[in-house]
Amino acid sequence: MGTIYLMRHGAIIQQKPRRFIGQTDFPLTEAGRAQAKLWREPLAGVEFAVAVSSDLSRCLETAALVLAGRELAVRPEPRLREINLGSWEGLTVDAVRERFPGAYERRGTDLTGFCPEGGESFADVQGRAVAAISELAAIPGNVLVVAHGGVNRTVLCHALGLDLTRLFRLGQDYCRLNILDVAGDAWRVDAVNAAPVVPWRFPGP
Repeated sequence: MGTIYLMRHGAIIQQKPRRFIGQTDFPLTEAGRAQAKLWREPLAGVEFAVAVSSDLSRCLETAALVLAGRELAVRPEPRLREINLGSWEGLTVDAVRERFPGAYERRGTDLTGFCPEGGESFADVQGRAVAAISELAAIPGNVLVVAHGGVNRTVLCHALGLDLTRLFRLGQDYCRLNILDVAGDAWRVDAVNAAPVVPWRFPGP
């Protein structure tokens, strides 16, 4: 059984009005960096065998800040990238409705399978993310994984046996932690969207 410490990256700049960012490579803000540093003390007693991150900079930097002072390199994993929103990237909801009439509404009725032009569906994201997590879970010991809100929600849906239409019912705030125990097809969720607190009670004896 492998224990996966699945974290979302720290805060990034909030666009106003909000835009679809998907795989656009926004960096962390100073607040995001501070959020990542808050995990150093709670996780100090956890020995990580491997650290893996989405290859987008906001995740790589979050992982590096969490692990500062440890001799553990962060391995980039493209399968943990956020959903590819294709032609929607950088657009507001109003702009999507104007440029692609009816598409936003179709996504609302088919959250699992809808693909924006040039992009991918949440089912696609779940397929690649769960495959990556399953491989990491085969590594003995604890594994730190830093990914994205959409990615993490699809993984949690798989672990909890939830339909992807419910993924937005799962909270995934910036730099919050989920803990999963994975043994083959047996997935157990020990924590969801947890904040950095001291002392931290971890699963196990």
